Amino acid sequence: MDGPVVMVGAGLAAVTAAETLRDEGFGGPIRLIERERQLPYLRPPLSKGLLGGSEDEDTIRIQPPEWYDQQGIELLLGREAVVLDRARRVVELGDGSAVPYGRLLLATGSSPRRLPIPNADLPGVHLLRTLDDSRRLQAALVADPGAEPRRLVVVGSGWIGMEVAAVARTSGADVTVVGLETVPLSAAVGREIGDVFRRRHERAGVRFRPGQTAAAVVARDGRAAGVLLGSGETLPADVVLVAVGVAPNTALGMQAGLDSGNGLRVGGDLTTNDPAIWAAGDVAEVHRPRLGRGERLEHWANAIATGRAAARSMLGLGAGEQETPYFYTDQFDLGMEWWGHPSLAAGASLVVRGDLASEAFVAFLVQPEPAGGARVVAGLHVNVWDAADEIRSLVEAEAVLPVEALRGGPAARRGAAG
Repeated sequence: MDGPVVMVGAGLAAVTAAETLRDEGFGGPIRLIERERQLPYLRPPLSKGLLGGSEDEDTIRIQPPEWYDQQGIELLLGREAVVLDRARRVVELGDGSAVPYGRLLLATGSSPRRLPIPNADLPGVHLLRTLDDSRRLQAALVADPGAEPRRLVVVGSGWIGMEVAAVARTSGADVTVVGLETVPLSAAVGREIGDVFRRRHERAGVRFRPGQTAAAVVARDGRAAGVLLGSGETLPADVVLVAVGVAPNTALGMQAGLDSGNGLRVGGDLTTNDPAIWAAGDVAEVHRPRLGRGERLEHWANAIATGRAAARSMLGLGAGEQETPYFYTDQFDLGMEWWGHPSLAAGASLVVRGDLASEAFVAFLVQPEPAGGARVVAGLHVNVWDAADEIRSLVEAEAVLPVEALRGGPAARRGAAG
């Protein structure tokens, strides 16, 4: 595997991998190919702080501009990888050039799903995945001086949709969320926790149309002017955000014959079925020994963990122990952190410490044990920041405890976000 290390994609997974290679003593060439023209940046602020104006483009950079030169890492920005030639070990770019590799990391991320409905591509309909997307959405939500607030219809009641709804409503927009789920976020965290977020949104003035589909975008003068629901109701809109999930960008790897399922399939060491190629981040379906199968995760902590593991694996150092999945959200004054495999939590029972209505509580997702007690498979808190270490340790240990012991821990209380 002589030759440079090349990475397709320059998001958090790739930059973490490049940093890890240098930290572990790799002195050879590292090249990152990225179709966006922006310096590598973090994506979570796109629907939170950056969109709301509390962060700027400098604060969301993964590394400062000079770091790449200091580390001898070459950024090929504004260049799209179009063909992966495994026999020649080159990545062909859209401009006709070719980049040879000795070891290759595919960190191509994911893309927002589009709605297959009439007028879904009209001006005024937005997707949110890139820095440019966030800039455009932010500008679209700003009302002219003296004008009525902008009317935003969000199609999708998952994390992106709900975070944007919170930011837009805080900024004064009129917001309606349309979702297939009867309770927003319930597919991710269950109905009871999802209902906590729904109530907070409604208290802020966000309206919901649960259990509904978007049948068409209503056009006026060549722009989006509303959303027609499957029920026949039309929601007026100046801005429409489609936030119905993402699909992994597997095309480059699949074209080259790499194994794929719900992403590019990799082992615990992040290698694909080609020993010279690794995959990390959103695009990777990683074999999880805890689950006995592959799992694809889309959160920033997974990008860091898999990027680091892929780099170590490239150097023959072993990928290290797989980390417990983690994600977070901020919506209005609700801050939530979660630890655990979502698929294990899907069929688990909820044990709450504190009061859901107080919007400051700890919760565990548990499965009953034949010999008694409950096994902790996931855990979360809302606004109880000093509970983070306890939750993480119980999840990582797969602790088996009486339900009352979980329910009766330290009283839930508001703390200061760290």
